[in-house]
Amino acid sequence: MTQKAFQDYYPDHWALCYGCGRLNEHGMQIKSYWDGEESVCTFVPKPYHTAVPGYVYGGLIASLIDCHSTGTASAAAYRAQGRELDTEPPLRFVTASLYVDYLRPTPIEGPLELRSQVKEVKGRKVVVSTMLSAGGEVCARGEVVAVEIPENMSFGK
Repeated sequence: MTQKAFQDYYPDHWALCYGCGRLNEHGMQIKSYWDGEESVCTFVPKPYHTAVPGYVYGGLIASLIDCHSTGTASAAAYRAQGRELDTEPPLRFVTASLYVDYLRPTPIEGPLELRSQVKEVKGRKVVVSTMLSAGGEVCARGEVVAVEIPENMSFGK
């Protein structure tokens, strides 16, 4: 994709997350984008993401749903305010609640696709529903309640 990912707009001091931080050289560095009213992220698991031979570790699935959903929450908040992602002050979200249903084992071969829909934007809270698929089959679904980080919390700034 040629467009810039949601996570690429995060200020440097908020770009260190293991899942979505572009500045975390050891992290997953996921990238999320709008696809109409949904957001989408593609991630290719590595052999070390194995739970049992041939299948992805469930904690990785939860992390992918978590970080893609909080990125989506941030982008949705900008949309709700009629703002571009590069405008100040930055809107960054963290997880207040994460719920995951594992529907079937997730194969480790090939890309995983995450697709999210924004269910609610209300004040500092955004609720995001996410489906994780492999080979066109839904393997997990999750819901994240994300809350905006207050401006007065610096997180190492």
